[in-house]
Amino acid sequence: MNTAISSIRNLGPAYEEACHRAGITSAEDLRAIGADAAYARLLQTGTRPHFIGYYVLVMALQGRPWNDCKGKEKEELRQRFDAIKADAQPQHSTKLLAELDAIGVRVAAADLKPL
Repeated sequence: MNTAISSIRNLGPAYEEACHRAGITSAEDLRAIGADAAYARLLQTGTRPHFIGYYVLVMALQGRPWNDCKGKEKEELRQRFDAIKADAQPQHSTKLLAELDAIGVRVAAADLKPL
């Protein structure tokens, strides 16, 4: 079967489009890959990291409302999200950007200091 990703509760057309860019083309694929691996693939293909987007995916794959995530569970998901984000190596849109990152020429926005 090839069920649409947007058929999963809380995952709409924008999430489905991001999944397609990451090579995840069906709800069955997404469930088989799992939330952590799928989110890592989303980051690698240009999706900007956002904690809510991550835990919505986790809750969706568990069949739970997105706002069901609270307390200790939410704290643990935040740790998993931070680890996924730290490990994610986005694919660059151009070879030039990849080369600049490889030699350390580009400065990350987090490293910029106000004047």
